[in-house]
Amino acid sequence: MTEEELVRGCIREDQGCQQELFRRYAGKMMAVCLRYARSREEAEDLLQDAFIKVFDSIDMFEFKGALEGWIRRIVINTALRHYKRSSLRPEHNGAEWDLDLAEEPEAYSHLAEEELLNLIARLPDGYRVVFNLFAIEGYNHKEIADMLNIQESTSRSQLVKARKMLQLWLTKTKNIAV
Repeated sequence: MTEEELVRGCIREDQGCQQELFRRYAGKMMAVCLRYARSREEAEDLLQDAFIKVFDSIDMFEFKGALEGWIRRIVINTALRHYKRSSLRPEHNGAEWDLDLAEEPEAYSHLAEEELLNLIARLPDGYRVVFNLFAIEGYNHKEIADMLNIQESTSRSQLVKARKMLQLWLTKTKNIAV
């Protein structure tokens, strides 16, 4: 079944098409949800909420870009709305961190994807959301600031602090492993 046939079937509310769309994209979108969520259960809730929105608005898909990208934007926006409702405090960090470490740690490239995602999941909410939006999703600081209703400088600061924290953890892990 082509992507267009699948979308048209979902518009008609064909359950088979809806199940196929979910089957095709749920795994990739769950990976997105896991990056924004505090737990697997929360990620599953985000995924469910996002796919409800996908099916409710599938008739708005205009076939002008990739369906996967359109779904991904819905998933990300669902996660961001969730955190806004949860009183996300972008500067929440709970402690002061050593920010004298190098800004672009080389260790990221040597880590397995799963290990890096586990470290990202440990970041405070604000750091994690900004890091995901910038480093993984490719948004710029102005776009992030608009999405989160924060200043661009706050977005930059959150990204730098997230990178520093990740590098600190990587350094500690490397020292323990040696």
